[in-house]
Amino acid sequence: MRTDTPSPAPHAADTHDMIRVQGARENNLKDVSIEIPKRRLTVFTGVSGSGKSSLVFGTIAAESQRLINETYSAFVQGFMPTLARPEVDVLDGLTTAIIVDQERMGGNPRSTVGTATDANAMLRILFSRLGQPHIGSAQAFSFNVASISGAGAVTIERGGQAVKERREFSITGGMCPRCEGTGSVTDFDLTQLYDDSKSLNEGALTIPGYSMDGWYGRIFSGCGFFDPDKPIRQFTKKELHDLLYKAPVKIKVEGINLTYEGLIPKIQKSMLAKDVDSMQPHIRAFVERVVTFTTCPDCEGTRLNETARSSKIAGISIADACAMQISDLADWVRDLDQPSVAPLLAKLQHTLDSFVKIGLGYLSLNRPSGTLSGGEAQRTKMIRHLGSSLTDVTYVFDEPTIGLHPHDIQRMNELLLQLRNKGNTVLVVEHKPETIAIADHVVDLGPGAGTAGGEVVFEGTVEGLRASGTRTGRHLDDRAHLKPRVRTPSGQLEVRGADTHNLQNVDVDIPLGVLTVVTGVAGSGKSSLIHGSVSGRDGVVTVDQGAIRGSRRSNPATYTGLLDPIRKAFAKANGVKPALFSANSEGACPACNGAGVIYTDLAMMAGVATTCEECEGKRFQASVLEYHLGGRDISEVLAMSVTEAEEFFGAGEARTPAAHKILDRLADVGLGYLTLGQPLTTLSGGERQRLKLATQMATSGGVYVLDEPTTGLHLADVEHLLALLDRLVDSGKSVIVIEHHQAVMAHADWIIDLGPGAGHDGGRIVFEGTPADLVAARSTLTGEHLAAYVGS
Repeated sequence: MRTDTPSPAPHAADTHDMIRVQGARENNLKDVSIEIPKRRLTVFTGVSGSGKSSLVFGTIAAESQRLINETYSAFVQGFMPTLARPEVDVLDGLTTAIIVDQERMGGNPRSTVGTATDANAMLRILFSRLGQPHIGSAQAFSFNVASISGAGAVTIERGGQAVKERREFSITGGMCPRCEGTGSVTDFDLTQLYDDSKSLNEGALTIPGYSMDGWYGRIFSGCGFFDPDKPIRQFTKKELHDLLYKAPVKIKVEGINLTYEGLIPKIQKSMLAKDVDSMQPHIRAFVERVVTFTTCPDCEGTRLNETARSSKIAGISIADACAMQISDLADWVRDLDQPSVAPLLAKLQHTLDSFVKIGLGYLSLNRPSGTLSGGEAQRTKMIRHLGSSLTDVTYVFDEPTIGLHPHDIQRMNELLLQLRNKGNTVLVVEHKPETIAIADHVVDLGPGAGTAGGEVVFEGTVEGLRASGTRTGRHLDDRAHLKPRVRTPSGQLEVRGADTHNLQNVDVDIPLGVLTVVTGVAGSGKSSLIHGSVSGRDGVVTVDQGAIRGSRRSNPATYTGLLDPIRKAFAKANGVKPALFSANSEGACPACNGAGVIYTDLAMMAGVATTCEECEGKRFQASVLEYHLGGRDISEVLAMSVTEAEEFFGAGEARTPAAHKILDRLADVGLGYLTLGQPLTTLSGGERQRLKLATQMATSGGVYVLDEPTTGLHLADVEHLLALLDRLVDSGKSVIVIEHHQAVMAHADWIIDLGPGAGHDGGRIVFEGTPADLVAARSTLTGEHLAAYVGS
């Protein structure tokens, strides 16, 4: 007799263990069908532009978020970002997606690391309970709440009668009244606002948009506060005060009611209320020229008023706590033994320990969030997910190892595995072999970039990828070798007494005429040294990862200035005006205003972008498309890839040397697959940096500073980047690279290593010399990792 019972059939609910994608066609994806295992760590890899982000972010994560948004009422959806349905036939088995991307955190001047992670909110409650002297509720410690008091009569309905009573109210806030909680005050350089030797009518004002021909001219001429024909240097004190500082006042000019306001309050409202980065270039240049931001003398940059700073716990005020390095603040909180607030202390302790665990212990809570790098911003967003009780969630990461030293990548890998082990699906877009190695499942896209990509070329285990023969598989075990000979410097750039952020009075000589790599663990002071003491000098060209400012109408052709010679060539060949060949000017299709698509706002439902029927997405009037150059019209030229266009403008009837030179530079930086008309808003961080580099290569600077140029680069493309850096150095330029990638370190002529740790444990030079000396000495963390990488 058998005593064992047959195993029961699996429960129907347990069969949904795959995310199934069928027929994905978003951007360059070519009908991709794929099954991704749930509750596992899947890494998506492939060359830049192969379609990784289109599949992970543009298809899977976008549809998950769209379906969740649809569960809300139409009224609530009206306040949420609208997401169009991705181009895909079937998406099955989706779970809630949490996207942790590389987008920089908002540049709002009031946003700090503490406010972005709720650590400040917990600290405020802690001080309102334990701070001595007691000054009020948690808002008394908030630099976003102003102190207000007032009194007056209020009318109350009582027993069917209206009764008037006198009431008083007061709100105790922590905002510094002088700087209004921003920590800095603005100072105006008046010589940049006007030329005092001229009168207003002679055009004394040098403020963009303030001409005497329009309404401003009428207001200044008709206000009667000063004589517009008198030179400004002859104004009396009262006249000058009225011109610069007068509060808004109603005036009548030529029978029309208008408001007159002094120049400085007007500039503060119209220009300084915006984030500097979002301004138009000419206005941004004006603001940077005219306004100097200095630390507020009243609050010494802490943003808090004197009352908020007077309340202390164990001799520490909330301003002191926010200024501490987070690793030190975590130790301070650990020493507070207060049973009355034990749960709050435990939660705050966990948040601060998460910062340390994720490698951000060197930050302080009062650090403005807009100053964080892309990698730091991504890790800051991760903190709120580490202690989350959610399981069976899909976490989507965009290159989480960006900005991390090899020493820190190990820590990031542990965090990704920790999220997976809680029963979550973790999807990671990544190029670093150290992170690919920990994957349970790998999806490799390719074989090339742009139109040559968009296909799944391998799916399986890491071992399978190594043996697969795909571009990623072949390069997975690539190891750069130390150069047998390094270049001899032609001079040196002296840095003396550098003390930006955590730098400890650093003196260093950066060699010129060679490839110098500045490295060190995250937070050791690399960017502080280079951006604080080298960028901004004459002849130094800095290319960073910051977002390119441009609308959805901007594309590589407009950004690089490539379109100007192309338009002129078309105009010359056809004997018409160049403006006809601009989709933002006379040649634009009248139906879609040259956008190529028509955006329809459907109020509470998701807006829809439909291809314009008039121009069929070509953006130009039909009459403009009748003009040809080399047998192609302007819309066909914009649809070309950089590689095609390089060939097209290099020879024959369409030969245009000015355009060819720019296209050469774009191909040099590895952007040959981009189409000329692709919107800038669709480019990744690495593509943006390489586009900037291509543009800056035309400048006459002698020193190039690059901030992690390997970001977003496939292992195979790193070789092209090294070849490009070599060409720059061989042409007589000096190249300084802030970088963690060991292949770039091994290729350097000179290495400057900062450390030994992060924050106040860093900020010192721990090694200067050739890569071979660094490997031989193994005296630093970088030396150990580089030695292991080159196999010494």
